[in-house]
Amino acid sequence: MNPLLYGFSVWVLPLVFAITFHEAAHGFVAHRLGDDTAYNLGRVSFNPIRHIDPFGTLMLPAMLLLAHSPFLFGYAKPVPVNFRALREPRIGMILVALAGPATNILLALIAAGALHLLPLAPENYAQWVFDNLRNAILINVVLAVFNMMPIPPLDGGRVAVGILPRPLALPLARLEPFGMLILIAILILLPLAGSQFGLNVDVISAILRKATDTIIRFILLLTGNA
Repeated sequence: MNPLLYGFSVWVLPLVFAITFHEAAHGFVAHRLGDDTAYNLGRVSFNPIRHIDPFGTLMLPAMLLLAHSPFLFGYAKPVPVNFRALREPRIGMILVALAGPATNILLALIAAGALHLLPLAPENYAQWVFDNLRNAILINVVLAVFNMMPIPPLDGGRVAVGILPRPLALPLARLEPFGMLILIAILILLPLAGSQFGLNVDVISAILRKATDTIIRFILLLTGNA
């Protein structure tokens, strides 16, 4: 197989399914808790076609891959949730938000468990299957850890809004329109600015990498792959 196509298949395939299951889980839990918005739009589905964003799910990962980026990332179409329609809006918001990262951890566990089935794969495809499973573990854990950052509109931000007392939750919730700008500043602009002065201020990325590595090691240990 062409090296470019091979790389695309072993990174983008697990990414598409990780993002798709993440978004579908949000819609499924919201439906179970009383909000039918996503259900009525056909978004409570594990069919990737219903969730794929042409740019975020396909073009962005492809461009990062072609640019030999050290990371691969993407996103699906966000699942609409009307939190006011939930039977218990505050607790419901927390459960709906946790559903995505929890699903990613479950997928990572399944992929790690499937590593034991590699001897059953056809010899010509064993390496391809292994690379997909290995990347599925990494991508799902990265998505879970990243999305649990306590900044709206990330899932961790919505969990924080649901848990914190109202005087703290309201100011945090108001940050949601600026959440992505805050993330870009913390993860990209601040480290770049620090490097100009010889300073390593990329603390958040270091914490995310440490958390990701720790969870992956635990998953491999739990599934007998350590």
